[in-house]
Amino acid sequence: MASSTIPNVSLTFNCQTFVDNKPPLPNYLSFSSSKRPRPPCLFTVRASDTDFEAAVVAGNVPEAPPVPPIPSAPAGTPVVPSLPIQRRPRRNRRSPVLRSAFQETSEEDTPIGAMPGCYRLGWRHGLVEEVAKARDVGVNSVVLFPKIPDALKSPTGDEAYNENGLVPRTIRLLKDKYPDLIIYTDVALDPYSSDGHDGIVREDGVIMNDETVHQLCKQAVAQARAGADVVSPSDMMDGRVGAMRLALDAEGFQHVSIMSYTAKYASSFYGPFREALDSNPRFGDKKTYQMNPANYREALTEMREDESEGADILLVKPGLPYLDIIRLLRDNSPLPIAAYQVSGEYSMIKAGGALKMIDEEKVMMESLLCLRRAGADIILTYFALQAARSLCGEKR
Repeated sequence: MASSTIPNVSLTFNCQTFVDNKPPLPNYLSFSSSKRPRPPCLFTVRASDTDFEAAVVAGNVPEAPPVPPIPSAPAGTPVVPSLPIQRRPRRNRRSPVLRSAFQETSEEDTPIGAMPGCYRLGWRHGLVEEVAKARDVGVNSVVLFPKIPDALKSPTGDEAYNENGLVPRTIRLLKDKYPDLIIYTDVALDPYSSDGHDGIVREDGVIMNDETVHQLCKQAVAQARAGADVVSPSDMMDGRVGAMRLALDAEGFQHVSIMSYTAKYASSFYGPFREALDSNPRFGDKKTYQMNPANYREALTEMREDESEGADILLVKPGLPYLDIIRLLRDNSPLPIAAYQVSGEYSMIKAGGALKMIDEEKVMMESLLCLRRAGADIILTYFALQAARSLCGEKR
């Protein structure tokens, strides 16, 4: 579809690719991207099952870039305690890329069977090359999602805050190559948990809320220290946004934004992505902490809590089946609204196009336009590069 089809629409597309690595290509990453205002992209980080790759993910890589120091203030700057401010609108204004995002106008690839066109990419070369392709068509943001070996998983997910782990090293790698790249990170324990849940699981199967939030705060700080621009708690634990804001501020990261998964529903549309990451819970489901798809007013409760706790961006997931929730948040909050077009939405359009039942490109662009019309300022989608190229007038 030509770019003129959606004039003056600032979309953020989130394309997702995945990384696959064997020595000498350590670790795995997947990522999605964004288009014109250039907000988030999605990255999925995956490592293999071998002890060698587990060691790499754990940080045994001699050439890993060092953690950058926190910049010092000019001489004579008064030493004062951090102000108790939860809402800091300047966080969304601190760079041209972020300002444009929220403007109110205007080595070896492995295919993923359930997500045609998506791949696991090599940690270094495959990832860097994919980011370069995204930047060429105006996509300058990525969201990282890790996939690590079982050897590094534990009931409490301690690998989540390893400052020389896969995600922090990936952040430093990308920031070293592309300093102006906007990096969003996922904050949740499920990639690191031996139980596969977003939180710590008690012996009786109950997800422990407050203990999980403690771990998530350490994870967010580790990501911010590595250079993340926006941390994105997707766990749906109560109170995690406020606790995370306090933890970040206490460590000097007042400038790091929080994109909260405000209305994340316990949806069946996540299936292809969980297959890609092998991230299904080992038992039960996630209905005790993700929202009931039947609920509408509950999204307002989550929105008000996240706003009061200091969230900078509110996200709705999935996207197209929840246009009413996107509009609800848009009409009731001044904050930027993000919509996540999830793997099930992507795969249905791909399957329909492959069977010649629909025009894939037209349906893709229409679905993104609908998310924008409903009120989304940012759109995370696995169609990021394809949509961006279409808007740029390029052939696929």
